[in-house]
Amino acid sequence: MPTTTDPAAVRRALPADARLSFDRAADGWPLRRFSRPGRGRGALMFQGGRGDMIEKYLESFADWHERGWAVTAFDWRGQGGSGRLCANPHVGHCDDFAPLIDDLAGLWRDWTSEQDGPHVIVGHSMGGYMVLRALLDGAIRADAVVLVAPMLGLRSPVGSWLGTRVAQAMRRLGDPTRPAWKSHERPGMLPRQRLLTADDARYSDEAWWLEAQPDLRLGPPSWAWLAEAFSATARLRRDPGLATLRTPVLMLVADNDRLVDPRAAAEVAAQLPNATLVRFGREAAHELLREADPVRRRAITAIDDFLDRHAA
Repeated sequence: MPTTTDPAAVRRALPADARLSFDRAADGWPLRRFSRPGRGRGALMFQGGRGDMIEKYLESFADWHERGWAVTAFDWRGQGGSGRLCANPHVGHCDDFAPLIDDLAGLWRDWTSEQDGPHVIVGHSMGGYMVLRALLDGAIRADAVVLVAPMLGLRSPVGSWLGTRVAQAMRRLGDPTRPAWKSHERPGMLPRQRLLTADDARYSDEAWWLEAQPDLRLGPPSWAWLAEAFSATARLRRDPGLATLRTPVLMLVADNDRLVDPRAAAEVAAQLPNATLVRFGREAAHELLREADPVRRRAITAIDDFLDRHAA
């Protein structure tokens, strides 16, 4: 069950027994990392989405720590405290996801050698894509995997086919690091909060942390990132390795998600031989782990039950 400690206090303070540090990727890139020791349950790694930062998920880390898990997470290169990949620090740029997969593989290798198992990983949004890609490539091996609103297809105002071609053309025809739009998540009429969560307090936590640490702020993706996301997720959906991946996978999908394509996620889940799909309706937006309490409790409980069955 979720932690009984005051959630607001948990969300806005680093636990006394946790630490933030920097690991070095194989090419020397600094990766900002959160680590908190557990109490013998095993080791859980969490990876967030595009534009996320470690601090957004302190409440979930506390839930899992209360269950006994040792918890770690790191900011993807190009965001959070792991540095930026283009001159404009407020653009989420990445022209190739391969280095991010390499970062995950390297840290996973070191982390699993240090931590007693079982070893499980939770990936949200873009992190969900990276986790599944790393599994298919054999870059990581986990006892159980949880994908939360995974980015296995993108929602586009003009549709996936045209969106892909527009992003590819804009990547070729101008500076590929320029922002794809002005706002944070995607163009459209919906306010940003409605794309993410119905919970006002949890939504405000991000602004609170960014006021305290402005260098963590990130804005819209670059055209290169957008083109890579369209093409990389399409390749994954066609990967024949999905049908032979035996790792237990829990997939939590919000059918009302306006950022990633829930239908694409469900289609991928149907190809996986050992997947459990849990769907959320109109009550849920993209950030299931930062949603209003009824949605969030259901998500956390589903994760707990799944890990109890598959990573005991």
